[in-house]
Amino acid sequence: MIDVISAPYAVFILRLSLAALFIAHAMLKWRVFTIPGTVAFFKSLGLPGWFAYATLAAELGGAAFLILGIYPRYVALLLIPLILGTIVTVHGKKGWLFSNKDGGWEFPAFWAAALLVLFLLGDGAGTLLHSPALGRL
Repeated sequence: MIDVISAPYAVFILRLSLAALFIAHAMLKWRVFTIPGTVAFFKSLGLPGWFAYATLAAELGGAAFLILGIYPRYVALLLIPLILGTIVTVHGKKGWLFSNKDGGWEFPAFWAAALLVLFLLGDGAGTLLHSPALGRL
């Protein structure tokens, strides 16, 4: 049975945790790999260079929306393809364990699952703009 009193706060913690991951991931691209380095990496994967900018914007924008609670349920749903894309383009070829050279796919898979859980649970506590209700599934 779900504890209806504490569940919204658990969802809030999940939202903040996911946002922190997106911020860390974006800052790694920005501050460590640098923007030109990230663009070059995306090109080496066969992706257009502008996609690096779109990815950074999605990561930082998504994190901000999750933190502020602006339609967080649907923001989580929209971020799932971004994370699944990392499995297809980078991590899927590296094997299961993320400790493998250049990372495996289990961490992004878990991250995508956590985003799906947030979508299914709802907005949680502390939202600025509530997501429209799902209705019955």
